Amino acid sequence: MTPDLVEASIATLQSALARGESTSYDLVGRYLRRIDAYNTRGPCLAAYLILNPDALSTASELDEERRAKGARGPLHGIPIAVKDNYAMAGLPMTAGSAALRGLVAQEDAFVVSRLREAGAVILGKTNLHELAAGITTVGSAGGATRNPYNPERNPGGSSGGTAAAVAANLCTVAMGSDTCGSIRIPAAQCSLVGLRPSQGLTSRAGIVPLSLTQDVVGPLARSISDLAVVLDTIVGEDPNDPNTAVARNRRFGFVDALDASAIKGARIGRLDTLFSTGPADTPVADVVHAALKRAENAGAEVVAVTLPQLDSLLDLGFTVLLGEVADDLADFLRRNPTAPVRSLAELLATGCVHPEVEPVLVAAINTQRRNGSEYKAAIKSRSTLRDGLMRLMDTHKLDALAYPTIRRTAAPIGEFQDGSNAHAGANSGLPAISLPAGWTDDGMPVGLELLARPFDDERLVSLAYSLEQHGPQRRPPATTPEL
Repeated sequence: MTPDLVEASIATLQSALARGESTSYDLVGRYLRRIDAYNTRGPCLAAYLILNPDALSTASELDEERRAKGARGPLHGIPIAVKDNYAMAGLPMTAGSAALRGLVAQEDAFVVSRLREAGAVILGKTNLHELAAGITTVGSAGGATRNPYNPERNPGGSSGGTAAAVAANLCTVAMGSDTCGSIRIPAAQCSLVGLRPSQGLTSRAGIVPLSLTQDVVGPLARSISDLAVVLDTIVGEDPNDPNTAVARNRRFGFVDALDASAIKGARIGRLDTLFSTGPADTPVADVVHAALKRAENAGAEVVAVTLPQLDSLLDLGFTVLLGEVADDLADFLRRNPTAPVRSLAELLATGCVHPEVEPVLVAAINTQRRNGSEYKAAIKSRSTLRDGLMRLMDTHKLDALAYPTIRRTAAPIGEFQDGSNAHAGANSGLPAISLPAGWTDDGMPVGLELLARPFDDERLVSLAYSLEQHGPQRRPPATTPEL
């Protein structure tokens, strides 16, 4: 029987393909019909910026290959999406900015090539906060993406289009990027799972940069199992990204690491420094506390811990971004012959930048760069933060630290979004995963974040998988039902 696409997992779809109950061509066609119904019509999610004109023909080729040779692996014929700061040969790459229309990728990003080699079908490219420089997903290229759980609210950012597409079942899984929280915040606000991998575990080659010190790429998914399949495909060393040299002799098996009993006996540090007792933060904090109580009931030991200097260390993280974006972006644009501008200053001069994004980019133009004293102090603070978090875990013999991914639910579109805790992972370079914690009384999703030691990514995914077995049950958004 052909499976419904709403909440369909990679395993479910792969099983239907293997039994001949469906084809990749059929799946792609059905997802495209859902995109047509919900992206610019219905709730008008604005999750996708660009559709891949070759998706159906690629699916047909993969169907023929399956008949002739069998499947390449678990992603063979599976429809996915990538954020529009990923290079995909022959397609535009706007990074959410109208000023970059005309930039056409000459070759695939490393991660895109890995996914294609695994047999994935890329449906298209998703909307993002312009240049990935914010957490609400607004930009001059695609406007504002809407949250499928309440289209009057933002989906998180900067990978908000990615998150909206996955949450609304407009693809099976999708790729995002994370500089200050851009995978984990959308995951939290759209009831998804999202991993910020250890720095260097995944390649950034072919990704429009925001801050190379902090940029990483990774998937968003509706389940940990789907997340693990994608991670097994994309992790590893890339000669074009020297940052990945740290992965050279490491072997990861995320699917093999999934263990429903992993939470039993685990020691989880409830990082109270990142909780708030203020009335605006209480609804989210209550949901996260309830999730940690479920972890205790499943056999975990939850220990209250604090890191008093944490707030001041996190405040310095944005200085790194401001100090790097102009130079990192200019270097990327100079290496791409079709780029219509060659610098951040030229991009701003077009007058195309979204008004909500412009102040951040202007600040980046006017700030000290890598040779500035403030920047150097901020870089030093990263080591101090990393050491402090590691020491906290070592002192209390913890497997992971836990806290709300973001202390507030999604704000209405056009309003300021407050409450991010995601800087803890971004500023330290430590791996962090956001998973659904539950729902507030008004029906908005809440995320629980777990942070661990360097290259404990498999352990994080395993703990999250175990917690997933104990609830809450994911709810598909009512705004995008089965057609």
